[in-house]
Amino acid sequence: MTSLSVRIIPCIDVNYDKVVKGTKFSGLVNIGNPILLANKYCVSGADELCFLNISASATNRTILYETISKISEFCFIPLTVGGGIRKIKDVEYLLKAGADKVAINSASIINPGFIANCVDRFGSQCIVSSVDCKAINGTWEVFSHSGLRSTGIDALDHICKLVQYGVGEILLTSIDRDGTNDGYDIALLKSVSQLVNVPIIASGGGSEFRHVASAIIEGSASAVLLASALHYDKYSISQLKYFLGRCGILVRDDYINNGLFD
Repeated sequence: MTSLSVRIIPCIDVNYDKVVKGTKFSGLVNIGNPILLANKYCVSGADELCFLNISASATNRTILYETISKISEFCFIPLTVGGGIRKIKDVEYLLKAGADKVAINSASIINPGFIANCVDRFGSQCIVSSVDCKAINGTWEVFSHSGLRSTGIDALDHICKLVQYGVGEILLTSIDRDGTNDGYDIALLKSVSQLVNVPIIASGGGSEFRHVASAIIEGSASAVLLASALHYDKYSISQLKYFLGRCGILVRDDYINNGLFD
């Protein structure tokens, strides 16, 4: 487990400019306005915010630069944006719109060298590789275009190549666990964290406090992505951080300032 503070990152999945949540990347339900939800997390102790335009690659839609620009006006925590990033110009425009990092998924599968080009141009600290995978025959396979397309690519091999190209961190999503509230795929997290030395963001299935603690302690995740539990106010970020602190996990102490039960 990392000796640095673990990051709690709310994830805002957007489809046609509406916040959505589903299960295993399907059955999407509209649950709110992305700007209002982003504002909620920016003032409630989140360490970072992740904004994913989940329909952009699958439908070849444009990136929501205007929405990102509006969020960046009031968001003073790091903002990671992904979805539909295909060209260097896409990265450049997102950073100009206010993103601190960009998460690249499908484009890195089609052309892994694209990651190297982005790292050379913008620096590894700005580039996140988003990897969506499913358990297939005892290993994990990479899926692209919001989980719609099987690639036949081994996830562990793919991640190793991305790290060799200089990516700053890996956003690792288990499609099998997404939206199930059954907890993160600890075996997947362990396998990846033992292979590479960049931060791993755990995604897919996190709901209970114990799920988050397990991803950090057992899976060696440096950060955790959460969606439904926070969107539906199952608990606050402050309450989660308090629990993690009691488990001996180093977190930023925003909950002290915000109050335990904000």
